[in-house]
Amino acid sequence: MTNTERTELIRRFTDDFTALQEAVLARMNGMCAPKTTAALEHASLAGPITVALAHADVLARGAVRRAELSAQPPERLRRLRAHARAVRRARSQAEAVYKEQRARRLAERSRPVDLLELRVARMASPAAFAEALRQELRDGGLPDGTPQAPESDLAQWVWNRKAAGGELPGPVRALRDCDDDAFVQALLRDAREDENPNLPHDAVVERWSRHARAALAWGRYAIGQAERDALACPLSVRRARLDALHDAYQDTAVLAARSREALLRVTDLHDRMLACVSMKPFAELIALCRAAALARFADAEPEVWHSVRELTVRHQARCPEAADGCPCCHRTLAAALADARPADTGEDGDGEPPTRTLPADVDRYAVLPDLPDSAIVAVADAAVGDESALCGYGWAAADGTTGYGDSLASSSGEAEVIGICAAALSVLEHHQDAPVVLLCDSTQAVDAVNTALRSADTAALHRTLLFPESRKLMDRLSRHRHRVQVRWLKGHIGHDLNETADALAGLALRRAGGRIPPSVARKEEARILRSLGSGGGPLSAAA
Repeated sequence: MTNTERTELIRRFTDDFTALQEAVLARMNGMCAPKTTAALEHASLAGPITVALAHADVLARGAVRRAELSAQPPERLRRLRAHARAVRRARSQAEAVYKEQRARRLAERSRPVDLLELRVARMASPAAFAEALRQELRDGGLPDGTPQAPESDLAQWVWNRKAAGGELPGPVRALRDCDDDAFVQALLRDAREDENPNLPHDAVVERWSRHARAALAWGRYAIGQAERDALACPLSVRRARLDALHDAYQDTAVLAARSREALLRVTDLHDRMLACVSMKPFAELIALCRAAALARFADAEPEVWHSVRELTVRHQARCPEAADGCPCCHRTLAAALADARPADTGEDGDGEPPTRTLPADVDRYAVLPDLPDSAIVAVADAAVGDESALCGYGWAAADGTTGYGDSLASSSGEAEVIGICAAALSVLEHHQDAPVVLLCDSTQAVDAVNTALRSADTAALHRTLLFPESRKLMDRLSRHRHRVQVRWLKGHIGHDLNETADALAGLALRRAGGRIPPSVARKEEARILRSLGSGGGPLSAAA
């Protein structure tokens, strides 16, 4: 194959997504022509290949799920599962190749290396150095608001200065200025109706990448709803429901590909921004600002600066990379500087002894000695699937009551919030006056629920929870905020209530997805509850 032919084939794969995906899958199956294989090895296709495989991965898993729900012959189901596993492996390998090539490009990029003292000081005392840089920028007469977070926003400011002067097209300006919900709706229309040519614009590509995950979650939500509809009717009349499930997987495959494309495009934007920062005259301005900020830092933190100077001078005297400015040594030196600082004397700033903490075993098992005697304690857990937004939750209380169910969640954290809310509401219903304490092994979910209960801020809550199911549950629970506490419990330590909640959540997910028949689900539930009755974890013993 000539260079011209290879170049033409690469251009074709760049412009034709379907041709690229077919070639990638043919290579995966060992049926790819040598010239096609050679073209796919080109560095410019490393990113697009990950996009094509993200799309193929969702479609392959969708084919398996539809086959499961339509009672396909076992041999066909085995073939579909083998293909899905192969696509998942190919996708992981393509991601690794892309990361390796990007790392190589970054290593080859020639960038001036800041003074070692500056890098160590910035890493050892980030807040003090950031304040010094802010003061220097302010005194240097730079425009108001530049930069609030010096290292990242300085690059952004430089890029904005370079790109200033051009009027944004109307559709791009509309995408930039709309609220988050409207932007996510635009991403869904991009996947389900017509591709939006304005999303890759530099003014909105970062926002695209930031909200692509939310749009993808709504795709999984549609899959979950379609699964529920299919499972709600007998096999003989399931055809139309499976067609809807097929459509949901098609849309989600596009959302997954576009999400990956957004990440590639924002990475390219950041690379161009960094290249801009390293070019004159901005590079000179930034270097001057940082050098002056280092002088300010030295005046403000003389003891730290003395330690930094002493440490770096001693290091450079023996470092083999000193001639190149010790480009990678600042992390180790900053860590050594932190380790060398005076140890805690056992007193806080006003000379009082530090507050005692709970013993390690108490913290580990979340035994709660400060609870009132009347408190009802329960543990909640959740489980989520890979393909859809279906989730299962389960809970077990110290008084012997249990429960489980299923819902739709955008993430494992949202599923845990659903489990907490459902458990708390059930316990509250059965105990009209007693305070209720819910334990959960997800710190993310515990923080989210506690924040919502403390603030009663519906808007803040809805920024954390994406789907209507979780929002409605949290709204109901917030009415009982004065009777409910939510605390963290370390998971997977043999705690009987936690293990029961985990087992019930897994059972609920399998039942919701139709992966076990009702008769088997009832037997599994009975087995889990017998196990709870014979257990004796730390919490139930303490309670």
